Amino acid sequence: MPEPVASRIVAAAIERGASIAVAESLTGGMVVAALVSVPGASAVVRGGIVAYATPIKHSLLGVDAALLEREGAVDPNVAMQMATGARVAAAIDGAPATYGVATTGVAGPDPQDGKPVGLVYVGVAGPSGVEAVELRLAGDRSEIRAEATAGALEALLAALSRDAAVAV
Repeated sequence: MPEPVASRIVAAAIERGASIAVAESLTGGMVVAALVSVPGASAVVRGGIVAYATPIKHSLLGVDAALLEREGAVDPNVAMQMATGARVAAAIDGAPATYGVATTGVAGPDPQDGKPVGLVYVGVAGPSGVEAVELRLAGDRSEIRAEATAGALEALLAALSRDAAVAV
């Protein structure tokens, strides 16, 4: 059986001396919970912010208020700004976390701000830049949240792997 993604993330981050911060909306803490379930995660996971209400994305994570007003919370730029904001919010002695990962999307049962159920954006910010990954998920609310969590972990692992390849 392959090693779970969260375990691979923690091992890779420990190996690289990297730290991780998480910002979540629709996943409500599931991403950080998956990471901290791994023994040794305290060496790399700095913390997480559940910014469920749209105004909290601005006040705690620094997401541009005009962007939120114009596009709503479910937007690739919002996800990227959330990931960047998580890195900054988890700074220790002025040094941001190495990586930030964020989730924002529509878990259902109803569309939000004209965005369909199952549309999710994952933001990842790290040494090689910031990106957003779009996910189009199907299922009920709990299935969408679980798949969004898995998608966020996969995106974070991909960023860690990409940065390791560049450093070699």
